[in-house]
Amino acid sequence: MLSPILGRLGFFTNVCIAAITIMVFSSVAAMAANEPLIAYAARIAGDDARTRIVIDFDHKPDFAIHYVGRPNRVVVDLSETEFGFKDTDLEPRGLFSAIRYGRMGEGSSRIVLRAKRPLKVSRAEVIENEPGKGYRLVIDSEIAPEEAFAELIRQQKWSGAEKAGEGKADRIGPSIPKPDNIFLVAVDAGHGGIDAGASGQVTKVEEKTVTLEFARALADQLNRQPGIRAFLVRDKDVFISLSERVTIARQQGANLFISLHADTLRQKDIRGATVYTISDKASDSLAADLAARENLSDDIGGVELKSEPEEVTDILVDFTRRETLAFSVKLAESVVSSFEGQIKLINNPHRHAGFRVLQAPDVPSVLLELGFLSNKEDEKQLLDPEWRAKVTERIAKAVQAFRSPDLAKGG
Repeated sequence: MLSPILGRLGFFTNVCIAAITIMVFSSVAAMAANEPLIAYAARIAGDDARTRIVIDFDHKPDFAIHYVGRPNRVVVDLSETEFGFKDTDLEPRGLFSAIRYGRMGEGSSRIVLRAKRPLKVSRAEVIENEPGKGYRLVIDSEIAPEEAFAELIRQQKWSGAEKAGEGKADRIGPSIPKPDNIFLVAVDAGHGGIDAGASGQVTKVEEKTVTLEFARALADQLNRQPGIRAFLVRDKDVFISLSERVTIARQQGANLFISLHADTLRQKDIRGATVYTISDKASDSLAADLAARENLSDDIGGVELKSEPEEVTDILVDFTRRETLAFSVKLAESVVSSFEGQIKLINNPHRHAGFRVLQAPDVPSVLLELGFLSNKEDEKQLLDPEWRAKVTERIAKAVQAFRSPDLAKGG
């Protein structure tokens, strides 16, 4: 009698253990699906004809391969990924002249491989590693005729704007209610996500981190001003294309657009803040070089740069000059005036060049270089919360002076 009972108990025990095991593995799988991927190792090998890239992940990655022209790039879209390997592990070589990787948006990351010449991906697959070692993504690329590369771009149903798990509508978000008497300022933290921007000479801090901290502080400062409200164009470490930044500001009905940056220069002795406005001709070589670097943001993010018809571009530039440029210049002068004697300024602190991010035809816009991460003194100040508070206070004062000269008198 006892033996059958024990047998049944053993059977039920095994069933329970199996059920618990299934539940545990299901929970682990669910957790893995919701958690970011971790890319814990990478390697690259090859020559100017063929190149292989291998990236190891803690769990199985979903990925998509795209092609972008002008310049030639291969884009690898992933779900949200933490890149834990060293930059030196994926230094460009072989077919690739530059490799960037980072977050694109909520739930989305990207690797952008800039190619030296037209190419095609001949193999892209995920392979399971040894037990407990996760998976590896293998991407083999080889040279291809220019016509074949162009055909790959034509055949794909992808424009460069789509990112896994996020659409443009989600980025722009709901419109901010704005009473008629409220003056709305769009505060744009330069760079972000895959586009880290410049890096500090001493601390190696990334420009995207510096600008986001300043943007948050400036928005807080502006929101304490009577009659002014501010919102962040970028409120986290994500990539936003230059045209999308302009669109966000316009769709929210911004009265001003202020883009914050902290670049680097070869001349490490140059320091101080600079205010830029848009122009089809740069004021000087420094402004031209800076605009060229800042306009590369979309290239870094794997976004296709589409040229507008020349006549349309000319009309937009003329319209900007007639309707908005005078106000942008007024804002720049107000910032310079507020900084004088308080915040270190570069020589000739108001300059101009063809910045894509300042192209809103109906929103006065300036790009503010807070200082240069290539200069030790500037870098130290850019990381100083007290100095940040002082700068944002002067910018808020400049905005008040721009909005209503009478309100700013005596301040």
